[in-house]
Amino acid sequence: MNYSHFVRIDRERRGLERHYVVHTHDPKFTLELTPDHEAPDKVGSGVIKRVCVPNSWAGDYGQYAKLLTAAQQFFVESKPGPAPRA
Repeated sequence: MNYSHFVRIDRERRGLERHYVVHTHDPKFTLELTPDHEAPDKVGSGVIKRVCVPNSWAGDYGQYAKLLTAAQQFFVESKPGPAPRA
């Protein structure tokens, strides 16, 4: 699958990890995931915490289901590299 429209953002603040997958083309949306602590690598495919979508797509759940599945698959395949040293 072509994941060129997705961007992954990983943040850590006060010991809490937050992971975001952003779809950069229409329809633009953001998916926030929390680590799945029961997965072998402690992150897994993530647990969906929040989805931010434009109002114009409200109600077209079939289309969003496909995009959310692709976003979560992108999250799995785009493992972060080593953290930069301070």
